[in-house]
Amino acid sequence: MLGMMSGTSADGIDVALVRISGASPAISAKIEGHHHVRFPAKVRDAILRLANGAPTTTAEISQLNFLLGEEFARAAIAACKRWRVPLRQISLIGSHGQTIFHQGVAAGFLGQRVASTLQIGEPSIIAERTGVATIGDFRPADMAAGGQGAPLVPFVDYLLYRDPRIGRVALNIGGIANLTVIPAGARPDQVFAFDTGPGNMIVDAIVEITTRGRHRYDRDARIALRGKTVSPVLDRLLGDVYLRKSPPKTAGREQFGRAYAEKVLAWGKRHRATTEDLIRTATVFTSLSIADALRRFVLPRARVDELIVAGGGARNPLLMAQLAAALPEIEIVPASEFGIPAEAKEAFAFAVLAYEAYHGRANNLPSATGARNPAVMGKLVRGRAR
Repeated sequence: MLGMMSGTSADGIDVALVRISGASPAISAKIEGHHHVRFPAKVRDAILRLANGAPTTTAEISQLNFLLGEEFARAAIAACKRWRVPLRQISLIGSHGQTIFHQGVAAGFLGQRVASTLQIGEPSIIAERTGVATIGDFRPADMAAGGQGAPLVPFVDYLLYRDPRIGRVALNIGGIANLTVIPAGARPDQVFAFDTGPGNMIVDAIVEITTRGRHRYDRDARIALRGKTVSPVLDRLLGDVYLRKSPPKTAGREQFGRAYAEKVLAWGKRHRATTEDLIRTATVFTSLSIADALRRFVLPRARVDELIVAGGGARNPLLMAQLAAALPEIEIVPASEFGIPAEAKEAFAFAVLAYEAYHGRANNLPSATGARNPAVMGKLVRGRAR
């Protein structure tokens, strides 16, 4: 089956080919291929504009929903062609879609308190174009049960990384950084997870703004390594109220999007910081905010022997070096050592979540999302009539 994911960075679609059998907690899941397709520049610009809260219309959201359905379908077809796997051999597709809004905690709206989320990338288009049953729109079921609709990957982290003697934390550094704590010998209800704060999001935004879109991210930390850390800006970042908020908690562009990056640029200007200085400072902030979350909310509750790192941030040498320096007592292990490429982890996870949903089994982890009860997340589109 296939798992597909486009994260908060909106750089493109990751497709994972996964062979799955069994039932949780004894699922056997093996990744057999990973393929990445970049979004066309105009499509990415539209996603980021909406996700950053720019004015829009219902027509634009509707059109983009269907257009992204086509993009996801093309990515699935292209991946199968690359792997020389006929689509008829794919039993199921799990597609996270593209988040353009996420309000995990209820806020005032029309005189009531409402929490909501919106992922687009129409699953009906994917199912029709590929002919394969598709499950999408995972988050609302958890939120209907009182959860924050995130993080969802901890369900899969528990299946992958639980160990009777080793305490582990699975860390994914995408646009947002999130972690899953799996104590040694843990039961599902002893696992907890939350978003620590920004991952690559602030760095990516500063790079895009200062290069006027010529670059999307700081490859291999080349820009950051030419700068120096601006202590007053770093102190201000580390004072962000989100970092002190107790889990469960989720973050997104609503907290750390383009507007936040523009504030960082304004703070830097007051201190005569260069672009290189601010990108280094934002990179160091990401590392220290993750380490702070571990020390503040995790280590008082659980022994941690290994930190298993996935996501695009795992390829940033400065970020990883700072993280290792901040957590010298914890062994840092790349997710690839467990057979899953760092960049494929979330796509792999949505294949597993879709598999469980298809079989009618709960696939959220209430201890991670705050839901009142287990829920079956995901809506099924049966695929092309035969």
